[in-house]
Amino acid sequence: MIYNPISVSELNKYIKSKFEEDEYFDNVLVEGEISNCKHHYTGHIYFTLKDDKALIKSIMFKTYTTHLDFELQDGMKVIILGSVSVFERDGTYQLYAKAVKQLGKMGDLRAAFEQLKEKLEKEGLFNAEHKKPIPKFPRTIGVLTSNTGSVIRDIINVSTRRNPNVYIKLLPVPVQGEGAAVKIAEGIDFMNKKNLADVLIIARGGGSLEDLWPFNEEIVARAIYNSEIPVISAVGHETDFTISDFVADLRAPTPSAAAELAVPDIVLVENNLNKYQIRNKQALIKKIKLMRLQYEKCMASRAFTNPLQKVNERYMQIDSIVKELNYNIGQKMQQEKAKAQSIILKIDALSPLKTLTRGYSIALKDGKIVKSVSQLYKGDEIQIRMQDGQTNAKII
Repeated sequence: MIYNPISVSELNKYIKSKFEEDEYFDNVLVEGEISNCKHHYTGHIYFTLKDDKALIKSIMFKTYTTHLDFELQDGMKVIILGSVSVFERDGTYQLYAKAVKQLGKMGDLRAAFEQLKEKLEKEGLFNAEHKKPIPKFPRTIGVLTSNTGSVIRDIINVSTRRNPNVYIKLLPVPVQGEGAAVKIAEGIDFMNKKNLADVLIIARGGGSLEDLWPFNEEIVARAIYNSEIPVISAVGHETDFTISDFVADLRAPTPSAAAELAVPDIVLVENNLNKYQIRNKQALIKKIKLMRLQYEKCMASRAFTNPLQKVNERYMQIDSIVKELNYNIGQKMQQEKAKAQSIILKIDALSPLKTLTRGYSIALKDGKIVKSVSQLYKGDEIQIRMQDGQTNAKII
């Protein structure tokens, strides 16, 4: 028996690839208690996240620790947004934290968030097949956000820089506080009924879970889902996730990024068009050269230099065929003539007339040949045919 073992590193690499293939592990929200927390001199934080039944090794890289507004400590109850993958060297899977929120007064909101997320996910509001494509060259960008603050200024600056010809239509809505969710949903419906934009951006800056809560309410989620206009959700910072992000046709990490996603860079578009124009021109020149070569080759062929040659060759073939047919017909006629002469000679040799030339005669009674004496009676008149004539006779 032949075995084909793999190395340990190959096995760990394969297991890691399986984790990376599962989109569920890209962004998971995990609740638990911090233990064995160690702040490394590199800025990374190593810790264990546990509950009463299990634990998982975790790490938060320096890139994300700078966004923390509190210090991670043992015994702290938290909710972590992160991804799960395999550390190949040790063959262990661990949680890679991107954002951490303390539990406390936010516990009820987080539970409500998870409950609504699960409900809408089961209804299919997050499914990819319901996502509408973002127009490549929109003329009008509808923005639902506060009319004050840096969000709308950032969107306008980025949009006009990328394409000065694009129109920005701002529909001011409250982005936090009581009643904000209703106003946001009404704004989405209004933009759709009036068909005021090619794409909508729902945006606000960063904040706590309470500040972002209007974008986690069901009324806003369903308004986004029912929107005929494609919707880009740009709520909070890159590490913030809301229900609106999951329902929207596209999520942007920041409002400025939403403007970049919605508005194409006109300079880049023009450069691409110029490249395509040059490529098309070169391709056309190459095609013309190729067609000219084909034309010259075609005109140099015998079909054009001596068009009757082929016809004459066919005439010669026909003459040859006719000559051969005439010869074959003559041969056949001679053969058939020889056969006919042979048959005639045979027939002539068997003819009764031929017998008469040798001195024989034929007796006929009533026009019929007499073959036996018993056919004749006394007094019968008969005819006798000889070589040179016929005479009558009477039986006596």
